[in-house]
Amino acid sequence: MPSQVITANRLTDGRVVWLTGDLAWVEDVNRAAVADDKAFVEAALAKSNPAVSELNVVEPYAVEVEVTAGGIVPKSLRERIRAAGPTVAGAFADERPATPKANDNQPKIA
Repeated sequence: MPSQVITANRLTDGRVVWLTGDLAWVEDVNRAAVADDKAFVEAALAKSNPAVSELNVVEPYAVEVEVTAGGIVPKSLRERIRAAGPTVAGAFADERPATPKANDNQPKIA
């Protein structure tokens, strides 16, 4: 079985998080617990359920990774993008979308 880690999204801010060996959710993929067998992955997913029940994270799932000298690298492009962090730079990464002003010209739905 290929090596895998568990990932989810944190509900408070939407950030991508990774499950560590001590069942903590962290933003750094290199701190994630790496599983090499199906039983370990299933157990890790089961142990992540309280975090879902407590509304800390949403939709935990396993991701195939490669462990390299440089760290843990997800195999799929989607997961490499998620592991790298927000795709917007600087201050914009933490901003909320602007709310439209009353005089903005927005299309109306009839």
